[in-house]
Amino acid sequence: MPEVWSGAVTEEPGMERERHVICAAEELPPGSRTITTLRRRSIGVFNVDGAYYAVTNMCPHHRAPLCVGPVTQEITSRRVGEYELKEDGNPLIRCPWHSFEFDMSTGRSIVAPDRYRVAVYDAACEDGEVVVYM
Repeated sequence: MPEVWSGAVTEEPGMERERHVICAAEELPPGSRTITTLRRRSIGVFNVDGAYYAVTNMCPHHRAPLCVGPVTQEITSRRVGEYELKEDGNPLIRCPWHSFEFDMSTGRSIVAPDRYRVAVYDAACEDGEVVVYM
C-alpha cells in the first residue's frame, strides 16, 4: 500500500506505473494547464515554459482546489523593501484559498516543507502527446 503523508503519495519500490495520455501537445501550450481525473484522483497537468508538471489538485491545508491557483516563482529578499524573483528555481503552485505555495517538482511546501506536501507525478511530452506516469 502506498505511504500517505500530508497529502503526498510515495510509490513503493518496484510498483508498476501506468502511462496516461492527457492530450495532444498542441492542446497544452506553454503557460496553460488542464485538470483531469486519473485513478480517481484530480490531477492538474501544467506546461511551464515547455516543461511539464503533474500535481494533485488538493491542497493538504484545507483541501482547496490547488491547481486553479496561480503558477509563480519563489520571491527572495536580502533586506526589507527589496524583493527579487528567483528565476533559477522550480515553479510553484499557489493555493487560491490561503496562498500556501508548493514546489511543482517536489510537492513540498515552501513555508513548511516537512509538514505539508502534495503528490507530484512524472509528466512529459512524448511523440506529440502530453503524458503522466502514476
